[in-house]
Amino acid sequence: MARWDGLVEELMRERGARLIAYAALLVGRDGDAEDLVHDALVKVFSRPRRLHSVGEAEAYVRSAMPSIVIDRARSAASRRRALDRAYERPSRTPDVDAGLDVRHALRQLSPRTQVCVVLRFFDDLTVPQIAARLGIAEGTVKRYLHDAVAQLAPLLDVTTDWDEDHANVLVEARTEGGR
Repeated sequence: MARWDGLVEELMRERGARLIAYAALLVGRDGDAEDLVHDALVKVFSRPRRLHSVGEAEAYVRSAMPSIVIDRARSAASRRRALDRAYERPSRTPDVDAGLDVRHALRQLSPRTQVCVVLRFFDDLTVPQIAARLGIAEGTVKRYLHDAVAQLAPLLDVTTDWDEDHANVLVEARTEGGR
């Protein structure tokens, strides 16, 4: 057994559910979330690393997930474009029967915007931290977050205020009767 096998087993036993829940925020369906966790584990543990604790291993796996999601989306988009050029496909209608929960609403965003939202509001990273992690400009992150708030507000039935100076989003739920 490799030196890291025990750490992977311990990580999944202790933090597996939390990793899958985090992955579900990024990709949606549970099967896809489990696949994302698996792919992140492979990415992290396929290289020799000095991980001394479950916490360090979890941090590495979590940090690998956003880039995997973006890479998958790029690859899928590339395949769709190639198929569109090769075959004429009928247009698809959006799934209007889906509920307005957060995971469904996140699916309406582009993959990069979705990753920025999850990193900001679920990982509580700052705009500079998100920009550094994704290798993009801070202004680009702010634009993605601003656009995401505008798209998500009507889907989640909330009112929003965007504070560009502090890159915070204040969300207030509407009460019944529009107050």
